[in-house]
Amino acid sequence: MSRSQPRPRLRRPILLAVAAVTAAVLAACGNGTATGGGASGAGAKTIRLAYQAFPSGDLIVKNKGWLEEALPGYTITWTKFDFGASINTAFVAKSVDIAAIGSSPVARGLSAPLNIPYQVAFVLDVAGDNEALVARNESGITSIDGLRGKKIGTPFASTAHYSLLATLDKAGIPESAVTLVDLEPQDIVAAWTRGDIDAAYTWLPTLDELKKTGKVLISSREVATTGKPTLDLGVVSTAFIQAHPDALEAWRKAEARALNLIAEDPGAAAEAVGKELNLSSADAARQLGQGVFLKPADLASDEWLGTPGKPGGLAHNLLSAAQFLKDQQKVDAVPGLEAVRKAIYNQGLPGALES
Repeated sequence: MSRSQPRPRLRRPILLAVAAVTAAVLAACGNGTATGGGASGAGAKTIRLAYQAFPSGDLIVKNKGWLEEALPGYTITWTKFDFGASINTAFVAKSVDIAAIGSSPVARGLSAPLNIPYQVAFVLDVAGDNEALVARNESGITSIDGLRGKKIGTPFASTAHYSLLATLDKAGIPESAVTLVDLEPQDIVAAWTRGDIDAAYTWLPTLDELKKTGKVLISSREVATTGKPTLDLGVVSTAFIQAHPDALEAWRKAEARALNLIAEDPGAAAEAVGKELNLSSADAARQLGQGVFLKPADLASDEWLGTPGKPGGLAHNLLSAAQFLKDQQKVDAVPGLEAVRKAIYNQGLPGALES
């Protein structure tokens, strides 16, 4: 899926057509799928997981084989995706069951026209210094205001894109005053090296490459203090939750185990993440240290997923993100608060994760 040149903005009809074609390709060629209808058939024994190459407990679960260990009767496939928009497309194509995806694309997925039937069942991490806006040293940009008239690369429909728009809005810089270029993380480095872009908002490990020849203008940790926090979430299709509740709980327990490993044995956590990202354990540890990871018991708090009958503040976070995206004309309509609350799956928290 790599693109050597920045993509121009496309009108919505073209975007929807591309999404439809991509979905058809995903369904046909098996990108992110395991045949047998894991999300639709109650008797199917498959789990199709979408993961992303950012430091998280999700990579630990994959590396350690904990899900395979817990569910020997399932065929489990892990497919790497580069950003949330492509994961949303996979959900639309019904070719993925569980995914690690940012809160901004989740807000978009819950909004019209996508209206994806999935639910948030886990908080992988809260974005901190592991996601940031960086300006190339050669661009001469030394402040956010200096972005006017410049080209900025970011993966559209991602948490980085959301944070970039929030940063520009806070600084009073209209989107029309800059040129935004839709680039996947791996393409950002190439465009940066060629001098095709002046700045980029992205995440680790790409972010580390940019820092070598760039200046950090703001991180997502700072953006969060302005009321626009972003998160990496574990999202599950509603059909899969209904068909495979025991498998869902096994996955959540594995993710909770990974959070505990990060907190209690950071060396072992870094070793596992390093193997997945082809990094030394020291580099992986440094990258993990830039994120914010909850304790499993925190998931059921009022701030995050909450409890049955009392959804937590995450619903308001997603609704706020959806409203911001609507104001930026990135979605057609914002779901109601009750609809977003129904998209929070908090059954069995926190006791089930501690057992």
